[in-house]
Amino acid sequence: MQAGFARLDAKIAQRIVELRADLRTELAASLTALETRLTRRLFGFWIAQAATTVGLVFGVVKLLHP
Repeated sequence: MQAGFARLDAKIAQRIVELRADLRTELAASLTALETRLTRRLFGFWIAQAATTVGLVFGVVKLLHP
């Protein structure tokens, strides 16, 4: 009877290890996708901010030098 419990315990332990490995793989993939999306959005934000700043500088220069 103890042998049956030992086998059951071993199976449960193996399934837990497999589940943890699957979760780590999925988490790593999700974090990589999130990092990619955030990087793209940040670059878009920086480009928009740079364009706005350049436009403001040109506008102020044009106002100061008629």
